[in-house]
Amino acid sequence: MTAETADTAAIPARTGPSLQVLRFAESIVIPVAALIASALIFSVFLVVIGKDPLTFFSLIWTGGFGSSFSFQNSLQRAAPLILTGLAFAIPARIGLTMIGGEGALVLGGFTAAATAIPLVSNGVPAFVTLPVMALAAILTGGLWVGFTGWLKYARGVNETIASLLLSYIAIAIMNFFVEGALRDPASANKPSTMPIGDAYRIGAIPGTEVHWGFAAGIVLAIALWVLMSRTTFGFAARMTGGNLRAARAQGLPVGWLMVVCCMIAGACAGLAGFFEVAAIHGQANASLVAGYGFTGILVAFLARHNPLAVLPVAILFGALAAAGGVIQRRMGLPDATVLVLQGILFVVLLVSETFYGRFRIFQLRPTGDRT
Repeated sequence: MTAETADTAAIPARTGPSLQVLRFAESIVIPVAALIASALIFSVFLVVIGKDPLTFFSLIWTGGFGSSFSFQNSLQRAAPLILTGLAFAIPARIGLTMIGGEGALVLGGFTAAATAIPLVSNGVPAFVTLPVMALAAILTGGLWVGFTGWLKYARGVNETIASLLLSYIAIAIMNFFVEGALRDPASANKPSTMPIGDAYRIGAIPGTEVHWGFAAGIVLAIALWVLMSRTTFGFAARMTGGNLRAARAQGLPVGWLMVVCCMIAGACAGLAGFFEVAAIHGQANASLVAGYGFTGILVAFLARHNPLAVLPVAILFGALAAAGGVIQRRMGLPDATVLVLQGILFVVLLVSETFYGRFRIFQLRPTGDRT
């Protein structure tokens, strides 16, 4: 036997699916199992309060996907969830737990509305005003969350606590101006900024009732998947998230990577705020604080921080939100019922994280004898 043959024989032969296929299967099976387990636990909750679980889940299907109107309503509600899901998923790829999407969305939406006031008042055309509003929202969100990334790297501040506290500060800033200097005198019952007007609103995608924020979310999800999976930047970010010490030993610009990933995340959330103002509300007010940033965390967890997987998961949660009204009317349950389901799902997802790598069916099995 030659040396080359001996070396080859010393390597155990591997049969069956490749490691990549097994990992992909694992990333599908465990979240689906978590969904099923959450549904079973929630069914017990419904039975305890005297409600029929089958009716509940059938109404979710009816309210979310049962008709063209309900399906488009689900897509409309999924639009901000795609962007806030990306806002959590991108920093997670580098090992950061950023939960500041809500604050970046609110502050980005408020900045867009505040930027629009002088432009609309002076009759600047919509094709100029809307891009300026979007840019202002993106920059505001990017800098806001990017600051958290800088605090993490430069000062060692815990990014989870910092991003959460900055979210409350962002909401407070919005309330301060909306209820004060920028309040529209006509908004007596609900303090708001001046309406931007129908001429400056983002319209629907042709042939649908879904605004362009959904299309922007799809494009951004694909672009970020390419960035994080097919570029040297994404490879460096994943390496940093997998082993920070090894990344530093390799000379990677860890601080720059952290700040950029956080700025991308904030930009996504800020863009969501822009669409909430320009396509939904037409002004900035307390309606911007709708919890999209926190629901986006759940979306990203279920998607395993994969930008492409964020799309279907966001649509699923959009359907849950869209079905809330139907459930309330047909079953006499409050809107918070859907939030209970989301809470159960979040806890089950956290538990399911402990099962990755533990099932032998998803592991390569070497065959052959060593010589």
